[in-house]
Amino acid sequence: MGGDLSGIRFRANGRQIATFHFIGPELHSHDKAYINGHALVNPVQFREALNHLRDILFKNLRQNQNGDMRYDRKRDHRAYQERR
Repeated sequence: MGGDLSGIRFRANGRQIATFHFIGPELHSHDKAYINGHALVNPVQFREALNHLRDILFKNLRQNQNGDMRYDRKRDHRAYQERR
């Protein structure tokens, strides 16, 4: 059920945008169910999946070192905390 993450593509047009690319045999039917309002979601699994995607995203950004790390939860230096 669902799909697999096959890659992340980065694009910068004023601000950096990440696009997640998923593959899977049933993605089209899941997409139709979502568009038609018939899709169901387990909120706990959905939150875990979003956290997992965020971790993958920031790992990829750290490896490429061309991303804005302002929203990275695991970065070493957090300037906004020093002001407190």
